[in-house]
Amino acid sequence: MKQYFDIKAKHPDAILLFRVGDFYEMYGEDAVTGAEILGIVQTKKANGPGQTIEMAGFPHHALDSYLPKLVRAGKRVAICDQLEDPKLTKKLVKRGITELVTPGVSINDNILNHKENNFLAAIHFGKDVCGIAFLDISTGEFLTAEGTVDYVDKLLNNFSPKEVLVERGSRKRFEEAFGPRFFIFELDDWVFTSEAANDRLLKHFETKNLKGFGVQHLKLGVVASGAILYYLDQTQHTHISHITSLSRIEEDRYVRLDKFTVRSLELVSTMNEEGTSLLDVLDKTVSPMGSRMLRRWILFPLKDVKPIHERQDVVEYFFRHPEVKELLEEYDVSYIFVGSKEREKYGETLNEDVLKSLGEVVFQDEVYSTYILKVNK
Repeated sequence: MKQYFDIKAKHPDAILLFRVGDFYEMYGEDAVTGAEILGIVQTKKANGPGQTIEMAGFPHHALDSYLPKLVRAGKRVAICDQLEDPKLTKKLVKRGITELVTPGVSINDNILNHKENNFLAAIHFGKDVCGIAFLDISTGEFLTAEGTVDYVDKLLNNFSPKEVLVERGSRKRFEEAFGPRFFIFELDDWVFTSEAANDRLLKHFETKNLKGFGVQHLKLGVVASGAILYYLDQTQHTHISHITSLSRIEEDRYVRLDKFTVRSLELVSTMNEEGTSLLDVLDKTVSPMGSRMLRRWILFPLKDVKPIHERQDVVEYFFRHPEVKELLEEYDVSYIFVGSKEREKYGETLNEDVLKSLGEVVFQDEVYSTYILKVNK
């Protein structure tokens, strides 16, 4: 048990799943909490002369079934595995943390709801404004903003992060400003400094500054963004090369919807279990990405007429050309969308010859230079 307590001491805020043979076991308060959440039997185990400790566990092959239940209950989970074959050693088997799963940091398909983003957020308080950052590690979407408490509250409500990082000692201030409905985790104060944040962001993006991302003026937002990357380091999530940019949330482009409006209009959820939200009615998407995008569009209505008309034009095109819609719905044919990112990639070389080399154009908007191509085999 000494090995268990040594490892547990390093992760006091997490439920420790300790691999013993073919089982993952929990002890003490972890066993009590875990057994209640998972609905499994709680027993006791000897812990020294005349002493016992609470214990609960499950077969190691059932991890994918039980882990999501713990995380969805708002628990951090440290998975401790055997690092060597017990048959090859006569001493105590070496064990170590192989994964730290938290509500806001997970890439496990069994935990994620693919119809909505799984955002991790970080907030840095200034004198009159706050900086905030959001990251969905499963998609690589990394966003930041800065504004009043009222504005940040709207962002928190609309992005619905599964976990929020704050500076140690700021929990009370956060809950006074935004309420107790979020899962909060505190990080050391040195993480929330401009120097630490800039160093970590520049190291990750391999750039000399953040001007190319258009966020350098968001001092507090940059600090919050850096805190998120430090948290990924702490939770041993090192495969993050897919996080390739940091974008500014352009508040002037969208109508601000507060939590009362979103709730009373039942935009994405209902006030009773048998109700139907606007999202339920509209969501006929065939992919997780489409579903997440539609949810975002509902929660962040556009202000400008031009992009609204662009969306309407695309819908109208598919309505008037059902044959193109049918093509895109075929699973045995591959298609690619050539839009702003691709135009940026190819630049002025995105001409007719390049398009032909990519595939057959089945949709073209000459005004906005947007194409859908049937990929060449």
